[in-house]
Amino acid sequence: MSAAKSAMTIEKPWQRWLLRITLFIAMMILVVPGAWVVLTAFRPNVEVMARPPVWIPEVWTLDNFLGIFGLLPDRQQGLPVERYFINSLVISLTSTVVAILVGMMGGYAFARYRFKGKGALFLSFMLSRTVPGVALSLPLFILWSKVGLIDTKFGLILVYMAINIPFTIWLTDGFFRQIPADLSEAAQIDGCTRWQAFWKVEFPLARSGLASAGIFAFLTAWNEFALASQLTRTTASKTMPVGLMDFTAQFTVDWTGMSAMAVLIIIPALILTFIVQKHLIAGLTFGGVKG
Repeated sequence: MSAAKSAMTIEKPWQRWLLRITLFIAMMILVVPGAWVVLTAFRPNVEVMARPPVWIPEVWTLDNFLGIFGLLPDRQQGLPVERYFINSLVISLTSTVVAILVGMMGGYAFARYRFKGKGALFLSFMLSRTVPGVALSLPLFILWSKVGLIDTKFGLILVYMAINIPFTIWLTDGFFRQIPADLSEAAQIDGCTRWQAFWKVEFPLARSGLASAGIFAFLTAWNEFALASQLTRTTASKTMPVGLMDFTAQFTVDWTGMSAMAVLIIIPALILTFIVQKHLIAGLTFGGVKG
């Protein structure tokens, strides 16, 4: 306690302001690329290559969004954005739901039970997260081509499940460890079965943590590009990030159309994060404060 008080008294006002200014500059650097993409989505094409760069569009327009849907006759043919969106939504939601269900059961088992090889199995799950996804693209392509899963939504769902389940197990294991086992035991003494004690006592307490795991799993599948670009070929399975490559030609790039598509990719992620922000913040801080 005395050490904490002495640290607070040593801190100078200028040090706090220096920290705030440093954080503000760092946040501005991180925000600039995303802000540029959003602004480019609403600017005319002539402003993209202007010198010096035009930060704030002089003329705000929705033509870039209308163009990618094929609603402007003088622009390039529209893209199957609706199909890309449906593919992304089906793949991301399905892989996330399965990852949460399996990860919840696995995390609960690691947190509550003792079994032979528990440490080695948990370590193997964590080591699987150290392999970058792009390194798996070639072996996955060879394997998926042999079993007929190239250019299928089911093939991508399996890949994202394999990526998200180890992370979800690790995350939910930490949340369930923060819940005292005595609560479940007390519920069973009062007449609940082990299953009822889980759903009525432990699950509500871990719900915020599961929401955090779910949003991370969804964003991983929604934004992933490297594996999806290798395992998809047609509109039957292409996702939104892969659809961005449709704006590139041999000698030109439609930057405004690509930016408009990027904004459409960002919007669902922002909406989902806004909906679950209460549970997300609670899950991220779960166990951080001890009574």
